[in-house]
Amino acid sequence: MKIELKKFGTTLLSRQAGREAFAAFRPSLENLPETENIEVDFSDIITFSPSWGDEFLRPLGDKFGQKLIFINTQNPSVKVTLELLEEVNKTKFNIKN
Repeated sequence: MKIELKKFGTTLLSRQAGREAFAAFRPSLENLPETENIEVDFSDIITFSPSWGDEFLRPLGDKFGQKLIFINTQNPSVKVTLELLEEVNKTKFNIKN
């Protein structure tokens, strides 16, 4: 499954907005096969805040672990935020570019 974050906007800010985006998206994760990878696509994202990312990505990581793959992460805002979230949450993301 591919999650195109641009569907939530190109400026992803605030903890509340990230929480709401995940709540809206969660039902589509219900019936996924256990073997399926989840690709989170950051293409066209302009601004990506740590608070939004934490609320949306952390629950995905908790559920899918290394089956969660991030693609198109070249934007400086995305890169810095992912690095910060890795440090804060003491995890290593599966990033493919």
